[in-house]
Amino acid sequence: EIVAAIKAQNAANARLDQARIDELDKTWRADVGNPSSALIAPVLTGPVADSLPARVEASGGAMTEVFLMDEHGLNVAASDVTSDMWQGDEAKFQDTYGKGAGSVHISDVELDESTQRYQAQISLTIVDPDTGAPIGAITVGVDAESLL
Repeated sequence: EIVAAIKAQNAANARLDQARIDELDKTWRADVGNPSSALIAPVLTGPVADSLPARVEASGGAMTEVFLMDEHGLNVAASDVTSDMWQGDEAKFQDTYGKGAGSVHISDVELDESTQRYQAQISLTIVDPDTGAPIGAITVGVDAESLL
């Protein structure tokens, strides 16, 4: 389901340019307080997104968030609203999707704006299992206290 969701969004967004990505991100940031907005709601609902909050809850507090990104670094599905839609300018995306299959990025521990918890983010490249080509990335927020 994760691969299918990312591939579908990649196909839908194939012709996006940076100006449009910036517009989407600006709209997302303006709508952060309204999870039912036309831009945010599809990222928080659907087959993949619907399963993410349960996965976070099942971690017993170790995970704070999970979100998937397409080939542009735009959110595909998320357990909760993120502070921005475009992750493409951040290391979590550039050091994973941008570096190819098998790439991992582990952030420093810091206070996360969207979760209001001290956390680290672990990000991985998502690949098409048929071709091995990178198609997007996943980020999992890990509560820093759960690591102690």
